[in-house]
Amino acid sequence: MTLNNQAVDPPPEQIQSKSIIVIHPGSLYLRIGRASDLNPLTILHAVARRRKPGGVEYSDSFLPDRIDLSQTKEFEEARLTVSHTLQSCLQSDGRRRYATPPQQIAAFNRRVVPEIVGDSGGEWIKPEGDVVVGNDIFRLDPREDFNIHFPYKRGDFNVHQGPGGSVTGVLAHLEAIWTHIIENNLSISLSDLKSYKAVLIVPDVYNRTYLRELMYLLLARIGFGSCFLVQDHVAATFGSGLSYACVVDVGDQKTSVSCVEDGICHPNTRVRLEYGSGDITQIFFWLLQKCAFPYKECSDANKLDTMLLRKLKEDFCHVNLNVCGSQEKSFVLKQPGKPISHYTIQVGDECIIAPLSMFNPELFGITGPKQIHTQKISTGDPEDPHDEIYLRDIRKRGMKEESSVAELLSESYIESQQSAVNDDDIVVDAMDSVAPASVREFVTNPGQILGLDQAVLQSIDRCPNEDLKRKMYGCILVVGGGMKFSGIATWLQNRISLQIPYLYRAEQLDIITNPRDMDSAMVAWKGACIMSCLETAQELWIESSEWEKYGVRILRERAPFTW
Repeated sequence: MTLNNQAVDPPPEQIQSKSIIVIHPGSLYLRIGRASDLNPLTILHAVARRRKPGGVEYSDSFLPDRIDLSQTKEFEEARLTVSHTLQSCLQSDGRRRYATPPQQIAAFNRRVVPEIVGDSGGEWIKPEGDVVVGNDIFRLDPREDFNIHFPYKRGDFNVHQGPGGSVTGVLAHLEAIWTHIIENNLSISLSDLKSYKAVLIVPDVYNRTYLRELMYLLLARIGFGSCFLVQDHVAATFGSGLSYACVVDVGDQKTSVSCVEDGICHPNTRVRLEYGSGDITQIFFWLLQKCAFPYKECSDANKLDTMLLRKLKEDFCHVNLNVCGSQEKSFVLKQPGKPISHYTIQVGDECIIAPLSMFNPELFGITGPKQIHTQKISTGDPEDPHDEIYLRDIRKRGMKEESSVAELLSESYIESQQSAVNDDDIVVDAMDSVAPASVREFVTNPGQILGLDQAVLQSIDRCPNEDLKRKMYGCILVVGGGMKFSGIATWLQNRISLQIPYLYRAEQLDIITNPRDMDSAMVAWKGACIMSCLETAQELWIESSEWEKYGVRILRERAPFTW
């Protein structure tokens, strides 16, 4: 049998996908790659800039900042609440759980002496220029005169009062990071970008001004030939192969929930909470310190220590109720300028309590007060002459003209005038109000933080009809890199099952954590790749020439979400 060795031309989608760059910016990591790639590059989403002589020192933190924990009474109470809940749980074989007291674990950890297994954990890098991007920042000597900037914080632009904290500064940081990675990691010359397309994944709760600026950045400053924006939750459903889902996206510094159906993210259901995996790391660090963590010099101000703490959280934390009592764990400390040390420590229920802070959010107070963000109704855009205010005025004027014609034709002038006034009032009120009557704020008790189960229940409750609510309870999709703890999906399922309205109790509650056996942190990026290659996506692309001509107005026509 002879094989046909003739070269087969790759399908057009494959050629096209090689010229599409998909960008998913996060508060800690940036995921970026060609739409044809199997997996994205995952790179620290930060830039370090050399300070000018006498310049102001500034550095964004690698973990959310902890408040002063000298007065920890409320957090200790919250910890005990979770601890008592765990003690009342049963193991899978029906036996009661037991816990080793933290004092006993602390007594073991105090006796730990690290074993020295190497001379030095490597060297710091000597930066060649004045800008260091991405993972190289970890190897940058802290004594060097560099300021470190993370352009995103809590899932949105990191706008602050310090150096580089203006919107212009944030955009300059983004430009420096993205262009560096495109040139150095993707090996694409910036002068060739006009023949490339970009897909930018944006938050489901977005700020219109920031999106407009990001479009300018991609098309006018970086120089892509065309681009389109897609919301992260919509992209996640595409990546999972689902037509609808209540999407729970847990990142490093934010958790967002919304209900997506047929590529549309329902505005009323969207909520973003200011906590994520980084806050769980801080809670775990606090719990380790309570148990006499033997690496005493560990500090959340040291960037390498923060990454060690993240790794310990990922390796040690779980929600497996069959694991009881103290467990021996080990880790290796390897940092420039320090001997390589091997530690053996004991941990107990701290490994379960930290992830369960998602459902006992009082513990998140450790990283300060938290806000709830929902999608705001547009108040107009100075760059868009046909913005919402203009359209509202046109509608009002049209209604008034219609009612005055009706008055002239009507036999009963007074009745029709009364009716027209009432109709006009209803229409004008509906359009002038900040939000429709059906939009209700997400509810928390004063001073409290909304837990994940409550956020899911309240998001689904805001769906426009009963049928959709029923579908959403039947498909809850968990994505993002922040909730990869074994057993946590079962805990979420149990919490929601206990609180689900009676009307939907008969529904099969399904929680999906690893769609298509994919890393949950990459689901949205993969979904955007799939979307960008669809035939129906051709009408979404915004060319740089169109953006230059029409500006933000074109987003109302082309954006795959309500602008």
